[in-house]
Amino acid sequence: MMSQTTYSPEKERFRNALVLPFMLCFLIVLAFAVEKSLGVNFAKFGTQPREFQGLIGIFTTPFIHADIKHLLNNLLSLFILSYALFYFYRGIALKSLAFLWFVSGLLLWLIGRESYHIGASGLIYALAFFLFFSGIFRQHIPLIAISAVIVFVYGSLVWGLFPYEEHPEISWEGHLSGAVSGIIFAIIFRQYGPQKPVKVWEDEPDDENPFWLEQDNLHADNTD
Repeated sequence: MMSQTTYSPEKERFRNALVLPFMLCFLIVLAFAVEKSLGVNFAKFGTQPREFQGLIGIFTTPFIHADIKHLLNNLLSLFILSYALFYFYRGIALKSLAFLWFVSGLLLWLIGRESYHIGASGLIYALAFFLFFSGIFRQHIPLIAISAVIVFVYGSLVWGLFPYEEHPEISWEGHLSGAVSGIIFAIIFRQYGPQKPVKVWEDEPDDENPFWLEQDNLHADNTD
């Protein structure tokens, strides 16, 4: 006898939210593996600010990492934050990711130092700031809880918005570009996607037997 499986919308939502983050992380790992196995350097496909040929980096920079440590540092955060985006903001997730990716890359191209900028950290900052401010702007308890988790887990990201004296090779401009784009689109999309439920106040139904009628009926019975 065949067992019947119970359909669960929550399980389906969970699985659907995993698809694109998993694919994105897989492509990043694949790009890194191809680069290292072929012995080539993909840094030239990173963002080269204010150079026409560097515009390609707007689309390719998140796929390129310097070494395995750089890759692993970004991979887990990117997966968690992109999953949170697709789970909690699924109606606007794909559009938000596309805008965050493009605008953060464009801002980096405009303000970055004259060097090749690589890595997914700019996109990570964009996602973190978008999720944080989206929850705050919507004033909806479950989404505010996500904002609180972002602060607790990724609160130290704020220090990456400033130049590193000890680590000048870190692209703080990429971090700043991501943070700014995250805030911008949290504002733009604040009226879209999940919202705080609107309370509906109902009038109490009229009492079919008000107390004064009951008193009148009682008085009538006593006079009969």
